Amino acid sequence: MEEQEMTQNMETADTLNGMDINADENAAGTSHLNEPVADENQVEKLEAELKEQKDKYLRLMAEFDNFRRRTAKERLEIMQTAGKEVIVSLLEVLDDCDRAEKQLQGSEDIAAQKEGVMLVFNKLRNTLQSKGVKPMDSIHTDFDVEKHEAITEIPAPDAELQGKVIDEVVKGYYLNDKLIRFAKVVVGK
Repeated sequence: MEEQEMTQNMETADTLNGMDINADENAAGTSHLNEPVADENQVEKLEAELKEQKDKYLRLMAEFDNFRRRTAKERLEIMQTAGKEVIVSLLEVLDDCDRAEKQLQGSEDIAAQKEGVMLVFNKLRNTLQSKGVKPMDSIHTDFDVEKHEAITEIPAPDAELQGKVIDEVVKGYYLNDKLIRFAKVVVGK
């Protein structure tokens, strides 16, 4: 009799709490434990979505790989022909050099030869300047390791020339305001 009361009290307590606990899997109300139909549908949906994402990822990687190859090829082509414009403009100066050489061999007039050579030099300077090449002014400026390469130091003739560039052995150049060659200089100490 005590067992019956205890079982009845437990059922009453469970009912009061709003829970109908049934541990017997064969009893009614437990069929949802044996049939996960909704979960299978969701798993299939997730698998399809994963497959779609993998496909998109592979296509994107292939597209990026093609892009990388294409840009590398274009960059190589640009590097190979980058100097073409400058070279073509310098060919005119080379033609003038050839004409000056012929004049030097055939003429005895030193003044005319000198004038012709100076014209060629000026044309070369103007052509390079039109392409953005500018010479660096170094003489009597402060020595700057960012622009100058010191060949040697000599005693400065004046105190105000100490630490300044006294002579320029090799001229430095800028290309479109970017240093392309350091000036090799003699510095006063």
